[in-house]
Amino acid sequence: MFEPGHLHRGNQIVSDDRPLFSIDLYYEVRQDPVEGAMLHMRMVGEVAGKAFEEEFELHRDTAFNFASVATRLAQKHGLPANHSMIMRGHEEFDQMFEHIRSILGAHSGDPVDLDHLEKDGL
Repeated sequence: MFEPGHLHRGNQIVSDDRPLFSIDLYYEVRQDPVEGAMLHMRMVGEVAGKAFEEEFELHRDTAFNFASVATRLAQKHGLPANHSMIMRGHEEFDQMFEHIRSILGAHSGDPVDLDHLEKDGL
């Protein structure tokens, strides 16, 4: 389920290779006095009965990579790589991507500062 500022992903069917999970992604733009506009994300969830919370920030020009970071963090907490949060319900990620671009004022073709890739752990 997507609404601006929040995406919920989860499943209700457990299989041998897919644990029960429920993950909420919350996001907002924050202004850093040095770095400028930053996409702040907070992930709160549970995978196979184990709760977790993670937060990360991405620069305006690297924010388009939020799904990669979120997927990597979900895997860190036990969500198998072949059952990524993105694989199903891709339309909601597309809506989130467009909303993030909108609130950051980002456009296709905007330059990327390669130093930001390193700072953001990409």
